[in-house]
Amino acid sequence: MTGAARWRMPGRIEILGKHTDYGGGRVLVCAVDRGVSVHAEEIPGPPGTLEATTDAYPGLLHLDASRAPELPAGHWGRYVHTVLARLTENFGPLRAARVAITSDLPPASGMSSSSALLTGTALALADLNGLPQSAAWTSQIPDRVALAGYAASIENGKSFGTLAGRPGVGTSGGSLDHTGMLAGRDGMISYAEFDPMRILDEVSLPARWRLVVGVSGVLAEKTGAAQGAYNRGPALLGELVARWNRARGRDDATVQAALRSLVGECLDGPLVTDPAAPPVTLTADERLAPLRQLAEPGAERDRLDQFLVESAVLVPRAHAALREGDLDAFAAAVAVSQRLAETNLRNQVPQTTALVEQARLLGARAASAFGAGFGGSVWALVPEADADAFAADWMERYRRVGGAPEAATALVTAPGAPGRRVEAG
Repeated sequence: MTGAARWRMPGRIEILGKHTDYGGGRVLVCAVDRGVSVHAEEIPGPPGTLEATTDAYPGLLHLDASRAPELPAGHWGRYVHTVLARLTENFGPLRAARVAITSDLPPASGMSSSSALLTGTALALADLNGLPQSAAWTSQIPDRVALAGYAASIENGKSFGTLAGRPGVGTSGGSLDHTGMLAGRDGMISYAEFDPMRILDEVSLPARWRLVVGVSGVLAEKTGAAQGAYNRGPALLGELVARWNRARGRDDATVQAALRSLVGECLDGPLVTDPAAPPVTLTADERLAPLRQLAEPGAERDRLDQFLVESAVLVPRAHAALREGDLDAFAAAVAVSQRLAETNLRNQVPQTTALVEQARLLGARAASAFGAGFGGSVWALVPEADADAFAADWMERYRRVGGAPEAATALVTAPGAPGRRVEAG
C-alpha cells in the first residue's frame, strides 16, 4: 500500500469495429494522446468513504460505498461511486481517500472520457489499497487484457470470473474502450477480438499520416433516451444468441461464437466499395442462413447483418490493408462501415454524417464516425504535413454548412500510449 497513487488514462479512437465488442467480435482500436488523470490519496475517515473533485465541475463530493449517491443520471460522480462500490464488493472495504480528477479530453465526444474516468479511478484506488498485489486480484486479473475486461465489467455491472458484479453505470457495452486504453502499445493500433478476449496483432498507421478528430459538438451521452437506444443493440444480439442456442442445442455466449461455428473466423466475398450501395450482399453466404433465419426482420436482422459484415469482413480486411500499406483497400472498408452505421445501426446524427462527407470532400483518405453514436466525433486520415490546415478547413466548412454546435472543434492526434501509473515527482 502507498499513501498516494496517480494514474493517467487515455481516451481512445475506434478505428473500425462499430458496436462489435459486446457481440464478441473484432475491432481496430488505439489510445490517443489525451486523457484523464486521477490522483488518489489516503485521508482520515471511515473505510469505504471517498471525497472527489474534478476540474470540469465545481464542488466536493462525499461518497460512501454503502449508499447510492443522490446524483442525476450520467453525473461524473456516479462513475466514481460505481468504482468505489464494486471494488468494495470484490475486495473488501477500501481506505478513506480523496480523489482529484483532471482531463484534457473533450467531454461526451465519443473518445470515451467517461470510461477513462472510471478506469483511471479504479486503478488509482486499487494501487492506493495494494489490491494488485493480492491473490484475489492476481488470480483473476493476470495481465492488461484481463484488466481491461474487469474495468469493463465495473462499467456494465457484469461479473468477471469470480469477481461478482453489481449495478454499473446503466450501459450494456463491451470492453473495446477499456482495451484501447489499457492493452495496446504506444504508437500502435490494436487488432482485438472479444470472444475470446485477446489482442490478435498490432499495426501502425502508414508513415507520415495522422488522424484528425472532428468533435461534432453533439454530446454522445449515454443517459435517458440515448441510453435506451444504445442498450438496444446489446439486447437484440443477446436475444438472438439465446434463440440460436435453443434452436441448435448450443451454449454460445456471443454472436461471434455462433458465427465461428458456421464459417470460422472471417467471411469471404466481394467488398462493396460504393458507400451508397447497400452492403448486405456481403452476408449472402448461404452458410449463414441458420443464424440469419433466426433474426426477426427489421432492426434485429439489420443489427445482425451489420455485426457480420463489420466484424467478419471489414475489420479483418482493414487490418490486412494497414499491415500491407494498402490505403485504397483500407478506405474501401471504412466507407462501407460508415454506410452500415447509417443504414443498419441507425446511430448517426446529421452532424456526424456531415463531418464524414465534408472530410471526404476536403481530401481525407478515409473518414468515419466512431464511438457509441448519437453524437460524438469523426476521425479523418490525412497526410501529416496537411493535418493542421485540414483541421482548420474542416471546422470552417462544418460551421458554415454542417449545422455545427458551438462546442465543435478539431484536434490532430495519433495512436498514443496506454494507461499508466504516474510516479510521484
